Parts: sequence; structure tokens; C-alpha cells
Amino acid sequence: MVKKTKPSIIILVMVLLMILLPLNLGAQYYNSVSNTQQAETVSKKQAVRKAKEYLDFCAFSRGGLIEQLKYEKFTHADAVYGADNSGANWNEQAVRKAKEYLGFCAFSRGGLIEQLKYEKFTQAQAEYGANAVGL
Repeated sequence: MVKKTKPSIIILVMVLLMILLPLNLGAQYYNSVSNTQQAETVSKKQAVRKAKEYLDFCAFSRGGLIEQLKYEKFTHADAVYGADNSGANWNEQAVRKAKEYLGFCAFSRGGLIEQLKYEKFTQAQAEYGANAVGL
């Protein structure tokens, strides 16, 4: 003789499985994504830290900072991330760089703009820097 189970217990178990199974799968997905992001985050955090260190003592354009980080053996992706997350205002960096140049060498407006563009500032950033220092 087969013992019959009450239908309410079976329904309860099914409902619990329907609720818990997706939560568990979601947690597994979240953990796998989180672990991947953590592995990437360490190198990106280091790139941001190094970018900020450079910006503390010298002005850089975005492109110049990326190149410097790549010289330090950061990957291109990490260097871009570092520059983009350094908190730099690129116009203000152009002003700082313009002041650095004028502190040791005389420039015409056009010469300063060309020098800033050589340092990988955009045309607009270079002109902003030249305007800010009075040229």
C-alpha cells in the first residue's frame, strides 16, 4: 500500500523551490560577476592611484597621462580608466601646463598653443590654457 502525501505539503515544497532556486542562481551569478569585477578593479584602482600621483606634481593632458601610465606598464584599458577616473579637469591641467612652460621659457600665443597640442591637449584645451595665462 502506497501512502498518500497531503497535497498542501507538496504545494508548499514547490513554492519554496520556486522562490529559493532563482535566488540561489541569482546569488551565484552575482558572485561570479563580482569576483570578475574585483579582479579587474585592483589594476584599475592602481592606475587611478598612479594617475593622481602624477597629477599631484605635474600637469598632464588626458592623452599625455594615458601615455605616461602605459609607459609605467599599465595596459591601455587600465591607463584610460586611470586617466578618466583621476578627477582631473583637463582645462585646468592645460592652464597649469601653460604656467609651467611660461615659468621657464618665453612663448608666443601660437607657440604655446602648439606646445600644448604637442603635449596632447586638444585645440580647445590649448586655447583655454593660453587664454588663462593672458596670451
